[in-house]
Amino acid sequence: MKKVGVIICHRYHRCAGGKCFRALRNREGAFSRYKDEEVELVGYTTCAGCPGGNVEYAPAEMKKNGAEVIHLATGLLVGYPPCPRLEAFRKFIPEKYGLEVVLGTHPIPQNYYETHQNLGTWRSDTWQERISAVLPEEEMRRAYD
Repeated sequence: MKKVGVIICHRYHRCAGGKCFRALRNREGAFSRYKDEEVELVGYTTCAGCPGGNVEYAPAEMKKNGAEVIHLATGLLVGYPPCPRLEAFRKFIPEKYGLEVVLGTHPIPQNYYETHQNLGTWRSDTWQERISAVLPEEEMRRAYD
């Protein structure tokens, strides 16, 4: 069984996690990597707001609960602006805690996709790599609007 933790952007601290939990249950978006595995969610929290101080401590608790992978939620990729500390988080967590980091949780909703396409947010190769696990076909994106 794969044990995962999720860290969301604090802008969405009132989020009930519906899209993330749905994607986990259905193995969609970044959770599609577990399509043939059982998964247990062992932690769910926010970054605590910029500059993301909770990222320094929350993975420790998740690791104590058995986490092997930390997903940095899709909101960190699609919020506007996208999280400016994403790369720092992606490097820090494996270095400090030895945990794998995956960018994204649920598929990118179509409304966010259209906005970021119009703004040119994701035109670079770096951004294409960052969103690759959560960028399905339009039908799936619309299902997450």
